[in-house]
Amino acid sequence: EVQLVESGGGLVQAGGSLRLSCAASGFTFDDYSIGWFRQASGKGQEGVAFISNGDNRTYYADPVKGRFTISSNNAKNTVTLQMNSLKPEDTAVYFCAARPGLWWDPVTYYTGPPRATSFDYWGPGTQVTVSS
Repeated sequence: EVQLVESGGGLVQAGGSLRLSCAASGFTFDDYSIGWFRQASGKGQEGVAFISNGDNRTYYADPVKGRFTISSNNAKNTVTLQMNSLKPEDTAVYFCAARPGLWWDPVTYYTGPPRATSFDYWGPGTQVTVSS
């Protein structure tokens, strides 16, 4: 059974940091890409950061570039999202998701954000609240 479980969410003041973890099981971790998405109350889903476990290539959405870092520990089947300099607009439920293969297209070399619909497995989410 495939499982993705997020942890590390919570309440933090603006300017603070949080570290989210996504623990994966039930699939060959090295053959998958992991993405972090978020959804704020009343808003649509937004891709935040992605990593391919096969080549460690990463992608960051513009609003989080320079503040968030995604990393993967293939030995522990865990992906971490380090979030620094948090802002109130980062408040959302954060989800990790998995899709087979690379998140980017090695044929067209498209390295834009992958669609959420291309991810097969999702965790239940963890709430991140940043107070001003």
